[in-house]
Amino acid sequence: MHDRPETCTAVTLTAVLFFATVLNSAAQDTVVNTVAKGGMSSIEEPRQVVVRTAAEWQALWKQHDGDSAAPRVDFTQSMVAAVFLGSRPTTGFAADITGVKTEGNRTVVEYLERQPPRDAIVAQVLTSPFHIVRIARTAGSVEFRRLSK
Repeated sequence: MHDRPETCTAVTLTAVLFFATVLNSAAQDTVVNTVAKGGMSSIEEPRQVVVRTAAEWQALWKQHDGDSAAPRVDFTQSMVAAVFLGSRPTTGFAADITGVKTEGNRTVVEYLERQPPRDAIVAQVLTSPFHIVRIARTAGSVEFRRLSK
C-alpha cells in the first residue's frame, strides 16, 4: 500500500515548517555574558540599566564600584544590561539575569530576584545584589522583565 504523494508532501512540509519555527525562535535568543555579579554594590536603589557607550559604562561602574577599574566592553559590538536589586536586610538575596530575547525590534532582558527561604539562617548584614551582563548591541528599545520563580 503506497502513500499518496499529496499526503507525503503535506507531512514533509509540516515537518519543515516545524523545524524552521524551532530554529527561528532559538536564533532570537541573545548570548548573555556575565561581566560582574554579587551581593555588594554601592548602588542601593533598585534599578535596571542599559549602557550603550563607554562614557555611560564608566559612570555606571564608578557608581557601582568606585574602587576598581571597569571591565573592558567593546561598545561597537556589545552593550551592557544590569539589574540592581537595591539594599536588602540580609544575605541570601540574588539578582539573576536568566536570558535575553529579541521580540520584534525590542530586546527583552529576563531576570529573577531570588530571596532566602523563610527558614534560612542568614547573616544580618545589609547587601545590595546585582547582575551585570554584556549582550549583543542593538538599536531598538530594551525592556526588563522580572520572572516569577
